[in-house]
Amino acid sequence: MPKRLLPVLLLLVATALAGCGDDDSGDTAKDSSSGSSQAAGSGSPQGSADPADVTCDYPTDDQIPAAKEVDPPPSKPTVGGEVPATLNTSLGDLAVTLDAAAAPCTVNSFVSLATQGYYDDSPCHRLTTLTEGGIAVLQCGDPSGTGSGGPGYSYADETKGDETYGPGVLAMANRGPNTNGSQFFIVYDDSPLPPDYTVFGTVDEASLKPIQDLAAQGTIPGPGGMTAPAEEVTIKTISWS
Repeated sequence: MPKRLLPVLLLLVATALAGCGDDDSGDTAKDSSSGSSQAAGSGSPQGSADPADVTCDYPTDDQIPAAKEVDPPPSKPTVGGEVPATLNTSLGDLAVTLDAAAAPCTVNSFVSLATQGYYDDSPCHRLTTLTEGGIAVLQCGDPSGTGSGGPGYSYADETKGDETYGPGVLAMANRGPNTNGSQFFIVYDDSPLPPDYTVFGTVDEASLKPIQDLAAQGTIPGPGGMTAPAEEVTIKTISWS
């Protein structure tokens, strides 16, 4: 597997983010300086504009085991514009806004997985701090909790090359170019990451406070050489406004 692990992403193995690690086997983000068809949660995802006129491709990814059995997303996005959602977590409700205009295929995948219950009762398996890892991210999206699980498919990056990762950014973890799956990370402080991770939304400022409080409690050794939050964090469901 490619070696560009978002030290906070898919198989996060040793140091950075998106997969947060230097291991070749997971999705993570790196510090640039160093199934079921049942709807989850409540409501239905609604965008503020028509879906983008694009066609998305979600080929099977045999290198990453499917953490849960799900159907691949439709090739045509089902939502457009800004899509409000709530991550119902053990930390409380985290309000997010998905940006389907900037990342239509990424949001399409996230919505598909969420409405199939893929993220229900899944852990946020990785936490990095500026002191320990050089970036400040909470990584979630792998129901197996190992940092190596995915949805059984991958898809292309939706980056422009000028992305920055400040507080409130919601981005995909990966293990190299065009290897997006299900793992994502929330940035809770300015993080010097290269523009290699698709930004597909934002987290409400008030919702960052419980994540920052979580980070203040520190980390413990986690799977694959990653660091996990000292307090266990679980996504219970994802609901729609």
